[in-house]
Amino acid sequence: MSIVNLPRHLLASVEKPARYTGGEWNSMTKIVPEAAEQALRPFLRYAFCFPDTYEIGMSNLALRILYHLLNERQEVWCERVFAPWTDMADRMRSEGLPLFSLESRTPLNEFDLLGFTLQYELAFTTVLEMLDLGRVPLRTADRTLQDPFVMAGGPVVYNIEPMADFFDLVIIGEGEEVLGEIVDCYLDWKASGDARTRESFLQAAAQIEGVYVPSFYTVTYQPDGTIAAIQPNRPGIPASIRKRIVLDLDQAYFPTKSIVPNTEIVHDRIFLELFRGCTRGCRFCQAGMIYRPVREKKPSALVSQALEMEKNTGYDEVGMLSLSTSDYSALSELTDDLLCELTPHHTSLSLPSLRLDNFSLELMEKASSTRKGGLTFAPEAGTQRLRDVINKNITEEDLLKAMELALRGGWSGAKLYFMLGLPTETIEDVEGIAHLAQAIEKLYQSLPRFERPKRLELSLSTAMFIPKPFTPFQWSPQADTETMKSHQMHLKDLLRHSRSVRYKWHEPKQSYIEGVLARGDRRLGAVIEAAFLGGSRFDAWDEQFKFDLWLDCLAKAGLDPNFYARRERTRQEVFPWSHIDCGVTEEFLWSEYQQAIAAQTTPECREQCSACGAQCFGGGVCYE
Repeated sequence: MSIVNLPRHLLASVEKPARYTGGEWNSMTKIVPEAAEQALRPFLRYAFCFPDTYEIGMSNLALRILYHLLNERQEVWCERVFAPWTDMADRMRSEGLPLFSLESRTPLNEFDLLGFTLQYELAFTTVLEMLDLGRVPLRTADRTLQDPFVMAGGPVVYNIEPMADFFDLVIIGEGEEVLGEIVDCYLDWKASGDARTRESFLQAAAQIEGVYVPSFYTVTYQPDGTIAAIQPNRPGIPASIRKRIVLDLDQAYFPTKSIVPNTEIVHDRIFLELFRGCTRGCRFCQAGMIYRPVREKKPSALVSQALEMEKNTGYDEVGMLSLSTSDYSALSELTDDLLCELTPHHTSLSLPSLRLDNFSLELMEKASSTRKGGLTFAPEAGTQRLRDVINKNITEEDLLKAMELALRGGWSGAKLYFMLGLPTETIEDVEGIAHLAQAIEKLYQSLPRFERPKRLELSLSTAMFIPKPFTPFQWSPQADTETMKSHQMHLKDLLRHSRSVRYKWHEPKQSYIEGVLARGDRRLGAVIEAAFLGGSRFDAWDEQFKFDLWLDCLAKAGLDPNFYARRERTRQEVFPWSHIDCGVTEEFLWSEYQQAIAAQTTPECREQCSACGAQCFGGGVCYE
């Protein structure tokens, strides 16, 4: 086993050197057995790879869970690898140093399995950056028996096709159970000795439910560039891959000794995962579809986890984590129980974004009794018509009522999140965003001085809507960048006299490329590789994004980005992800798309079952 030596002068020359040192509290370093012991007992070295910086990756819940889950197995060594920032990567290349793990500083190419978690499409070139720095061949076709197997998981893998040439295998769904089965499969394969080949391991892994081996499927295309078919190219390979989920979260593994970073990270606190899934059915939201059905943890289990993690980490803040925390069925009870236990220790409780239609001042006051945090609301659209299109199911009255409660309760304002470029959006919908901000200002002015804070502070943000797979809008065209830029500037102009409003917006060009990749096919693999070789990495960071390079690479590959981003799909079109089964049926999604065009809403699952298909998993909270 090699160990990468990090010279002091190198660490002293880069930004945030603590990103690369390791040795954090609760991190795990195992001793790799001697060669003689290895010959008697198969073992596996697994690198959990996050294609972004340390402070972002260490905030990822999947890392926190799977790192400790794997390390509880005696025969598995799981270590962490993050993408080095550009200054460190450049220095490593100039000094001939490979990318290494934090725990033992082992080069990436000496691991058996590399597991990448993909949270956003703009991380694709950073995956290639990490493989290249780690001296691992980029393409699956170029890897030999001496190279690691490269695996992917996370929400983006529901359409992994643009990266199909770079990943040996992919986990569709939640990883706690299926990852253990892959480990068992690998150890059996490793014990087979000289008879083993990369093909034989992948053949065995492909039999595990939820495991997708892209090279075992052939994609054919129509003359117009759309997909004709996606078919297995080997016997015994399933025609479709169904996602894996954990049905019983109370019995699911959850670590209580999470790693405490040596440097500040994005979400530097204890995480409590209340439930998975969502009943709301917002039509733009991929997570709300792919994580169905809803599965909740019991309050008693959550309180126990919080106390254990507080004791084992020293954190003084507990954050609740779920897609829609205010929809947790026992939220009030849980909040009371947590505060009863945590307040004597001066540990605070934080709540994330809350829905406007069930905002509770009492709940927020409880959560702020130890530390008053900010409020975040997501109306998403400026008019009721457009909120009905996206099935947000909230009203202007809901927003103003929540803001009045907050202002009377001592909060000075809130963060408000909206999207631009939603299907059927008009300039009136954009102006509706300014109207909502101005309505809040009028509300503030109407309150007696002794019942409101000294000043009002609103942070208003707009992101560009990006159609995603497995949503009703997967058939919809994405808005063009010129229109989005003009809408941003129009909104900025409308808000210029609102002193209490700070307006921030997202770069449309980044969203455009993300939209290309989100619904892309395998032909984009060559584009991603060319963009990486041309210098693209950390594309989600504004200062690193190279729009012109992406357009140039697309043009050289003979691919029109508008084919992927700006084109409306037909009902009959075969999608690049049509062989993936997330449980929610295409019939349901198409019906929801038609409802959206007609600006008709669908009740949330607790009110009426919409027959989305999630009941096929035979568990969770499915409101049939």
